[in-house]
Amino acid sequence: MADIPARTELAVTTGPIRGSKKIHVGPLRVKMREIALEPSSGEPPLRVYDTSGPYTDPDARIDIMAGLEELRRDWIRDRGDVEEVDQREVRPEDNGQLGPDRSGGVQPFPNVRRRVLRAKPGMNVSQMHYARRGIITPEMEYVAIRENLG
Repeated sequence: MADIPARTELAVTTGPIRGSKKIHVGPLRVKMREIALEPSSGEPPLRVYDTSGPYTDPDARIDIMAGLEELRRDWIRDRGDVEEVDQREVRPEDNGQLGPDRSGGVQPFPNVRRRVLRAKPGMNVSQMHYARRGIITPEMEYVAIRENLG
């Protein structure tokens, strides 16, 4: 069995990506990247979905110990069909700390304590459920923009 260090240092590379720029599309602010093409091509920049998260946004304040923003939480709560659930405390094994002395794995995010959501009794909160009822959710719109479908 491989030795896992008792403490894993968390680090992330930040800053813009050369030859491209991060942009936000539409009211949902879908993160996209415009990649500059060879000027002699006469083509406009190529727009692709940006999977880099906030780490390549020069205006973002990065706190690796706080986790990522909860982009969907307000969208989900605004539908009124979920409720918060009391949850148990995080255990060492939840974060891969499986050694006899509970060493190894990744430290928990100390600045994050998010409430778990679940469907209210009798409710179904799946995207398929909404789609079958003709409801276009912000998540669906986000994906459509991301996939260049409109």
